[in-house]
Amino acid sequence: MTQHPTPGTGDLHRDAPPGAVVLSADRLVKRFGSLRALDTVSFHVRDGEAVGVVGPNGAGKTTLFAALAGTFPVNEGRISFGGQAITHASAETRNALGLARTYQVPRPFLGMTVFENVLVAAQAGGGAGQAEARDLAADVLARTGLMQLANVPAAATGLLDRKRLEVARAIATRPKVILLDEIGGGLTEAELVKLIALIDSLKAAGLTIVWIEHILHALLKVVTRLVCMAEGRVLAEGDPQEVMKDPSVRRAYLGSDPE
Repeated sequence: MTQHPTPGTGDLHRDAPPGAVVLSADRLVKRFGSLRALDTVSFHVRDGEAVGVVGPNGAGKTTLFAALAGTFPVNEGRISFGGQAITHASAETRNALGLARTYQVPRPFLGMTVFENVLVAAQAGGGAGQAEARDLAADVLARTGLMQLANVPAAATGLLDRKRLEVARAIATRPKVILLDEIGGGLTEAELVKLIALIDSLKAAGLTIVWIEHILHALLKVVTRLVCMAEGRVLAEGDPQEVMKDPSVRRAYLGSDPE
């Protein structure tokens, strides 16, 4: 098992048998007052998969991520990670077990350099000692294309590099599974091409990926399975092209029966 990445090559942290279910949710319910943001959602991810999650605004996608990552508790249902029940575990515990997430709006420490941001993640989230954390941070910066910005304050970076930094900080925690929340939002087409290449390289290195994204053409270049949600429920899942042809999925996006 590789403990941390080698720049540009090699596997990322993983220890599950290939194809084994590493993350699962069974009949999750999350209520906000009378609103069911998640309505008996069942969901699973296998080791090495790249799974896309799509759906119209208000479908429950980000709520699902928050439930999986432990940002807030669910009202009903069960979540397992690596065969271990984590339904009531804290977000910090889940991260220590190997579940990381990014946010739609990057959240770097603006007063720190790019390197310092990743170093903190390696130490606090990845549990690395000082010397190991420095090596890990350098490896992650090389993998994500940020090495040339190592000493630049995070506040001085552009949107694409902040997105890369968001991914880098997550990778520095040495996850088995990474949850990407609309990481492509706000980027130009040229910037999207670079981001897709990064995510594809993480997939090729063995990292298990779950990616929420509204930019479908970007998502479909990476994922091998697609899950569509609407009104807090899973409408369809399976082969990405087949899911997007499903009449219920087209109704969810178009608001009417497809012709």
